Amino acid sequence: MEFPFDINQLFSERISVLDQTLVAGRKSAGRPDLQAHIATVIDELGRASAKAQQLTAPITSASKLQTQKHQLYLLKDGESSGGRGVVVGFLKVGYKKLFLLDRQGVHVEAEPLCVLDFYIAENLQRNGYGLELFNFMLQHKNLEPVLMAYDRPSPKFLSFLAKHYCLTQSVPQVNNFVVFEGFFLNRAAAQLRKVPPKKPDGEIKPYSLMEREAVRQEQKSLPWPFAPPHSPQRSVASQWSKSLSVGCSPSRAPPRVTPTSSPGCNRNQSPQSPLSDRCRARRTSSQQGLVARCNLYSRHMDTRAVGLLHRCSPGTGLSCFHLSLHPRRTA
Repeated sequence: MEFPFDINQLFSERISVLDQTLVAGRKSAGRPDLQAHIATVIDELGRASAKAQQLTAPITSASKLQTQKHQLYLLKDGESSGGRGVVVGFLKVGYKKLFLLDRQGVHVEAEPLCVLDFYIAENLQRNGYGLELFNFMLQHKNLEPVLMAYDRPSPKFLSFLAKHYCLTQSVPQVNNFVVFEGFFLNRAAAQLRKVPPKKPDGEIKPYSLMEREAVRQEQKSLPWPFAPPHSPQRSVASQWSKSLSVGCSPSRAPPRVTPTSSPGCNRNQSPQSPLSDRCRARRTSSQQGLVARCNLYSRHMDTRAVGLLHRCSPGTGLSCFHLSLHPRRTA
């Protein structure tokens, strides 16, 4: 494949290895014009390969090579085209994570080196260029062809592998990749880049004594109401209602009753006893009477009640005062 620029100036070696940087030697390093020519060569080779394989779109281009961790081996003939050189073909390889099936139907998760694209110009085929390029790649990777996977190989490529490497017995796969029987026989070597399997979930073990003590000390340091009760026994208040804890609505817990000491009431009695209710009612009524007598005012008093209040002598007790407050009841 000929180009209007000098190929020998772009690629100094007979077989150049290109990666994401699109640099093919010291000459093209730091030369944007030379890298633009290299990108043009890669794009033209990708379109020619797609046309030969009857693909709708090329799978090899300079932009894809810059965004993927693949390597491209480019072969040139530097003596052709009047010493300017021509491009013979290319071979693109890269690692892929695959799920494969062996002869027994067992799934194998591996990441082998894959041949992604392989092309030799039509007018230069059957001259040993493809074998030279493929052998250079095997030596560069230090790998055997049986331990590789091949992405959608064409019938010509399959016959090439069968003729030069005796790869004939392929294992059917559900994807577009082709692997051969030797791949699974030498599984240890083929899966050097195998993805490590996920660790199985271990058994759930109970807390040890030290962990339990640490949790207990942590709970003691928590503020109320997150801290648990200090005593394992239930308190007296918990017998009447559930203790307030996290997750319970505060409105469900009954209000706490604070016992008050008053004359005539026993402090040891329960807050719900009838005697405490009578003491509370008597104390409240007596306090209201005293306040009304000292201030001579009540919101329920009328003019008749004031007149009756004046008629009472200073020595009268609270019974006369209560009659003056409620004249209708005395009537």
